[in-house]
Amino acid sequence: MDSNNSGDRSERLETLVQRLRLYNERHQNPVTEREAVDSQDSYSVAVSSTKKRAAVLVCLFEGNDGDLRVFLTKRSSNLSSHSGEVALPGGKREENDADDAGTALREAKEEIGLDPSLVNVVTILDPIFTKNGIIVVPVIGILPDRNSFIPAPNTAEVDAIFDAPLEMFLKDENRRAEEREWMGYKYLLHFFNYEAEGNKYVIWALTAGILINVASVVYQCPPAFQERRPKFWSGLESLANHNNT
Repeated sequence: MDSNNSGDRSERLETLVQRLRLYNERHQNPVTEREAVDSQDSYSVAVSSTKKRAAVLVCLFEGNDGDLRVFLTKRSSNLSSHSGEVALPGGKREENDADDAGTALREAKEEIGLDPSLVNVVTILDPIFTKNGIIVVPVIGILPDRNSFIPAPNTAEVDAIFDAPLEMFLKDENRRAEEREWMGYKYLLHFFNYEAEGNKYVIWALTAGILINVASVVYQCPPAFQERRPKFWSGLESLANHNNT
């Protein structure tokens, strides 16, 4: 590898790290498990009575062309839920996890063989609330050296590992949207078509929503399309406020 190119990449990634940490200081308003439960309990809706917390790892690295890319998985077709769908590495919080970053890193190691010591966690974004009562926390990490990671999929959970350019989630290309409605509130679900190594993937719903948000933060600009995120992603209390207006 050319030493100048390597230096340029290191500098770009370091600049990104500093910017994301600054964003974290300025914008993050962490929601604790207790606050999340209070938010859900404040509005009586038909969701699971079990309040669960999960985290996903948005692992960014520089591709050969200097573009920022993110690792994604295709879930095993044998799984009982969301089988065959594209997802970010992640899963539910376990008792031994120190925090959300710990959950995301542990799950990434279990699913794709990513050593947590290779990843520099720089930002934890606001949690997303699902209709099933699960709180999903996006954890942004930087992989400084792509060559240090050799993907090793856990075949019980993952059928494939691939990566995609982060910027694609801001572009109105290879994308479609479907309008959905829940409790009287209309929103859009976005579907991004992507092909890697001859395989075709569709990145949609919550995963697409998280990556649109991450790309907006990283590139400091909104998407080139109307997003109209589900209001309940921000918490059921905000949906209650919407319905009361």
